[in-house]
Amino acid sequence: MKYIVSGYIGFDNFGDEAIASVLIQKLKKAGAEKITYISSNPKKTSEIHGVNSCSMLGFLPSLIKSDILISGGGSLLQDKTSLKSLIYYLLVIFSALVLRKKVQIYAQGIGPINSKLGQIFTKLLLKRVNEITVRDKKSQELLNKWGIPSLLVKDPVFDMEIPQNDKKDILGVQLRAFDGVDEIFLDNLARAITKYFPHKKIQIISLQDSIDLEVCNNFEKILKTKGLFDVEVLSSLSINEAIDIISSLEYLIAMRFHANVIGVKSEVKTLAINYDPKVEKLAEEYHLPLINSNDKDFSHEFERLL
Repeated sequence: MKYIVSGYIGFDNFGDEAIASVLIQKLKKAGAEKITYISSNPKKTSEIHGVNSCSMLGFLPSLIKSDILISGGGSLLQDKTSLKSLIYYLLVIFSALVLRKKVQIYAQGIGPINSKLGQIFTKLLLKRVNEITVRDKKSQELLNKWGIPSLLVKDPVFDMEIPQNDKKDILGVQLRAFDGVDEIFLDNLARAITKYFPHKKIQIISLQDSIDLEVCNNFEKILKTKGLFDVEVLSSLSINEAIDIISSLEYLIAMRFHANVIGVKSEVKTLAINYDPKVEKLAEEYHLPLINSNDKDFSHEFERLL
């Protein structure tokens, strides 16, 4: 079988690149004849993952030559990021259905989809695909409400081989730029860390430098104004480097969904920062302490972490 995969690939996003790594291993093990990834950076994707790749707007020739479209994993079918991105990923699915290709929705988090137009087209297309797997209960509940059957699976990153590293006496803080992650929030977070981890070495982890690095550097400066100087920012990390760092931590405070997944999987004591429904869903499922950017006091959740 010849596969073409549609996902958020080529943007140097740790979680989506990790998902791609897991999926490629599974497809190769299943005897895939050819794997092509639709990517924003085809050359880099081919170099990193050892597969064929095509551009995001030039996917049609590769789709025509493929047997199966896999859409996912990740959170592709949502309009919280933008309606434009939802329409793009639906267009890829629509094109495959018109060409009579088999379509699999792979380990996705579905929603939120707030626009009526987005809901109509998503329901219309998902009722016509061959198989749907979702990575959380709320996504499955949404599809059930729409009368669309699906299979609940774990996020693909849970299937990664994580090294069983000895835990180091380090607190990891993984941040990204987002509405609400402002000076007030960062100052409140720094105050809580100063109170509960006054003597701990701190690593601030950037997992997508174009989005994360500026806020990570800013947070380092804020921590140092509080008198914490054993602090470093880690950036330009490969998938394996990021996993090795996170899995070696004693404690982790993380925003990104897949940073929290690695923390859970490697049994790091983890506190999640809620910036997206998928993080809230994960924290609920795995009973992680959870803080919101508009909270003024983090004491209760930090005590849960400890």
